[in-house]
Amino acid sequence: MTKYMDYSSPEAQFSFDVNESPLFKKDNQNLINVLGVNQLNTLDNTSLLDIYLSKHNFVEPHYHQNAAELVYCISGAAIVSILNPFTKEILNYRISPGQVANVPQGWWHYEEARKDNTHLLAIFNSPVPEVVLGSDILKLTPSSVMAQNYCMNENAWINTTEKVKPGTYIGPGCLEQERHSPVRQTYFNYPPYYYQYGPNPQYNRQCIPKTF
Repeated sequence: MTKYMDYSSPEAQFSFDVNESPLFKKDNQNLINVLGVNQLNTLDNTSLLDIYLSKHNFVEPHYHQNAAELVYCISGAAIVSILNPFTKEILNYRISPGQVANVPQGWWHYEEARKDNTHLLAIFNSPVPEVVLGSDILKLTPSSVMAQNYCMNENAWINTTEKVKPGTYIGPGCLEQERHSPVRQTYFNYPPYYYQYGPNPQYNRQCIPKTF
């Protein structure tokens, strides 16, 4: 549906502090801020994620079913890995400040920081990009289905994925590390439109808001 903005309205917003819009925080060095039309109502078909990572931390494997993504490196260094669905190849692109990697709409991908203090911008051609996270696929698909399809004992599958938590966003996210970390993963209490980014709605009671 086309949205028409009255740019003469006193409610029209033309600036916003992205630091005031957290999406996910693993710790003080690994976090994601979000900007979309729900934060800045004069935006058209664009939005972004403001991503901070320390070395060897990942934005977990995922895809955006309604948006392409341009990953721009502001500082540090990262590897952007993309699964090309046509060639069935994993493509790895090293980016440093001023360089970009392009992820077409719906392509499975992930990013790994290769230096501390890595800062990335993920820019989308959608006002609110949707996301399917690898952690959600692993935990929300019934274990019986996964075991049967991949010829595994169901208990073995359950044990293998025991440490996976829905809505991980930034990994590694092992339970042992979280128990001993002074900073716990935090999910923020957003209005309903944030659930397109956040944990699956069936986990909202457990994860929003709650500090683990």
